[in-house]
Amino acid sequence: MALVAPSILSADFGQLAQEIVSVSSADWIHVDVMDGRFVPNITIGPPVVRAVHATRDAMAPHMIIDCHLMIVEPDRYIDAFADAGADVITVHAETCNHLDRTIQAIKARGVQAGVALNPHTSEHVLDYVLEECDLVLVMSVNPGFGGQSLIERVFPKIERIRSRLDAQGISAHLQVDGGVKTDNAWRLVKAGATVLVSGSGVFKSPDRTQAIAELAAARRPLV
Repeated sequence: MALVAPSILSADFGQLAQEIVSVSSADWIHVDVMDGRFVPNITIGPPVVRAVHATRDAMAPHMIIDCHLMIVEPDRYIDAFADAGADVITVHAETCNHLDRTIQAIKARGVQAGVALNPHTSEHVLDYVLEECDLVLVMSVNPGFGGQSLIERVFPKIERIRSRLDAQGISAHLQVDGGVKTDNAWRLVKAGATVLVSGSGVFKSPDRTQAIAELAAARRPLV
């Protein structure tokens, strides 16, 4: 079984509250924050996270608000996203000059700290911070756009990180984001993922509840 985190990047922002409720059978709600600098697109900021938090508290209190900061200088915005209601704040290793300091700043706010790695980034950047991470996010697409196809080359990286977590007895979540669908979820879980982020795979599905259930079950499709 996997935890499922629908990404609101693929939701209809004109009716965001209803969109969140429509995926409330999921465990987490994933918020992709893009700044137009680290990645090409610009998406949302703390005010939208605050609105997600209000909807979550009122209508889906079990859901974890999972904020993925695809931005430069993330340290400047940790307080803003924590104040807005994030339960998890994930930063990109590629944007942090002092990654340990950034992780500690997130945890000091009582928020779980995650570190994301782009497809080309080696897991060795985690060598001296892995024990401090609550979550490791492996990007399985190049960040910045929804609806991309999963990059097959990330599977060995997922497996290596899972081996390291298990060998060191670290209970951090291993999350995968990008191109996650019901037909490849089983491979990601087999490789070691515990949290699956899916945007179009959930929000573009004709039956979102069923899509979430199939992702959570992560069963190999019958051929």
